Amino acid sequence: MGLGRGLLDLILPPRAFDGEPALTPGLSAGAWSRIVFLDGPVCDGCGAPFPFDQGEPLCALCQAQPRAFARARAACLYDEHSRDLVLKLKHADRTDLSGLFARWISRAAPDLLDEAQAVVPVPMHRARLLRRRYNQAAEIARPLARAAGRPYLADALVRKRDTASQGGKSADGRRRNVAAAFAVPDAKRPLIEGKRVLLVDDVLTTGATAEGCARALLAAGASAVDLTVVARVTEMRSRPI
Repeated sequence: MGLGRGLLDLILPPRAFDGEPALTPGLSAGAWSRIVFLDGPVCDGCGAPFPFDQGEPLCALCQAQPRAFARARAACLYDEHSRDLVLKLKHADRTDLSGLFARWISRAAPDLLDEAQAVVPVPMHRARLLRRRYNQAAEIARPLARAAGRPYLADALVRKRDTASQGGKSADGRRRNVAAAFAVPDAKRPLIEGKRVLLVDDVLTTGATAEGCARALLAAGASAVDLTVVARVTEMRSRPI
C-alpha cells in the first residue's frame, strides 16, 4: 500500500488545500512557511509562547490563577494563516485535515502524549452534531490517540446542553456560557477514574471550554487533565474571536 501510494504521488503529486503542490499533506510550501509553529519555550500551564527561556515553567497569568487543566500545548498560533485551515475542518467538511492536525499536535506535545492514559475530545451537543455531522475535536483526537497507542474515549465526556457559540464573547461571557455544561456519564466513570486524561480541541481562546471539561473530568475521578489543541490565540483571557 505504501509503495502504491508513493508511485501514485509521483504520477499525480498531491495538491494542497490552496491548489499548489503539497510540501506536506494539505499544505503547499508557501502555506507551510506562514504557519507560526510553537517550537520555542512555552508556558507549561497554558502553552503560551515565551520570547525567551525565562527559567519559569509558568507564565504570570498561570502563576496568578492556576487552571483546572494541569498543562497545555498548542501546535501553532491562531492567526490569519492557521485560521483558514482550522475553519475548513470546522465548517467546510475538510475532515481530511484532521490527520495533519494530529501530526502537528504529536510534534508539539510528545511529553503529554507519553503520560496520557486516555484521550478525550471536547464534546459537541447532540443537536449540533446532527446539524454539522461531525465533531472536529473528535476528528483530531481519534488519529492522535491511534498514533500514540492510547485509548480513545469518544463519549466519556458529554455536553449536557446546547450552548451558544463562543465566537465573539468576552472571557467572562465564555465562562458563563459553558458553566456546568459538561459531565462524565456514570457508566463512563470507571474509564476515567485514576487516569491522566489528555483533552483535545481545535482552538484555545480564553480556556473557558477546556476549564469546564477539565473540571467535569476531575469530578469524575481523573488524576489530572492535560490539554492539546491545534492553535491558540496569543491573548487568551481577553481577546474575543
